[in-house]
Amino acid sequence: MSTRPDGRSASDLRPLSCTWDIAPHAVGSVLLRCGKTEVICTASVDEAVPRWMKDQNVPGGWLTAEYSMLPASTPSRKARDSSRGKVDGRSTEIQRLLGRSLRAVVDLTALGPRSFWIDCDVLAADGGTRTTAITGACLALRRAVERLQIAGRMTADPLRTPVAAISVGLLKDQVILDLDYPEDRDAQVDMNVVMTGAGRLVEVQAGGEEHDFSRDEFQSLLTLAEHGLKKVFAFQEASWKSRPPASPLPAKQA
Repeated sequence: MSTRPDGRSASDLRPLSCTWDIAPHAVGSVLLRCGKTEVICTASVDEAVPRWMKDQNVPGGWLTAEYSMLPASTPSRKARDSSRGKVDGRSTEIQRLLGRSLRAVVDLTALGPRSFWIDCDVLAADGGTRTTAITGACLALRRAVERLQIAGRMTADPLRTPVAAISVGLLKDQVILDLDYPEDRDAQVDMNVVMTGAGRLVEVQAGGEEHDFSRDEFQSLLTLAEHGLKKVFAFQEASWKSRPPASPLPAKQA
């Protein structure tokens, strides 16, 4: 396909934008938009560590993540997990991915004896919610660390390198970048790639839908993902440089 329904070429990203400090009671927060997908990412801090770390005398701190889709994030209302009495399997999978992705680039010992909670809530879903969440969560975490450092609560920077994610897919036998929902729905193969700013892989999720794929096609998908992620990291850094001055910590965290 020479152009996609939204006018992009196969190797184009959707427009990215970041609104800082969207949640006034969070230590760090952003609203990240990727095309029509919108995700609120917040970072909260608890001055304690999980019981298992105390029991096993594990030094440092901990970081974990949760993910959810708000009821009006999709065309048909999505029931809240609380109404079903459990978190659905997809949300569980994604929040585990979020936690793994961030812990891969964080020096947990540098956190000190505290826990970071990363929450990603989807306001609008049009494909790529997990990849948008990972990219935004990294920015929210970086903002939280900055505010703790300014407040004198943290000296070391625990974030060794940024982390971000992007989707790629095979649609009508063509490799394309950053799939929206209709493309993801119809793709022969879809793949999510999580990578560090140093160019190292954290996780690759790939699968065919009533279709298989070759090693060469897999390599083409991975190459295109790396191409796209260079742009995502450039966006992250530009957003960070243009952030507003950090306000004091919320009263409960000060």
